[in-house]
Amino acid sequence: MEGLSKKERLCGKSAIANLLQKGRFGHEGCLKFCWHYDANATDCNRMMVSVSKRFFKRAVKRNLLKRRLREAYRRSKDLLGVTCGCDIMFIYNSKEVADYKEIKEAVEKIMAYVKDKIDS
Repeated sequence: MEGLSKKERLCGKSAIANLLQKGRFGHEGCLKFCWHYDANATDCNRMMVSVSKRFFKRAVKRNLLKRRLREAYRRSKDLLGVTCGCDIMFIYNSKEVADYKEIKEAVEKIMAYVKDKIDS
């Protein structure tokens, strides 16, 4: 199984604060997302996922949804093209546990939307 490299993961308080301060928000299906594009910021696209403890008290379900989100992103990250410097945060925003197919479709729509906005 392939995963995301360390440099593809968005981490650190300053990087996350920068994303939340300068980023644009949107929603698609069961996901809310925040993205920010800065061509000179990094040499690759970075992402992070968040599943609220408010909706899922048990860590098992939160971790399942995080794995599904990361895998959906990993398989569809090529939709952004060769652009670098895009930070994306996915926030799971539903009380229901969605199956992988539903999450993947939402992530693909988000990636297409972000690519369209970056190109224009």
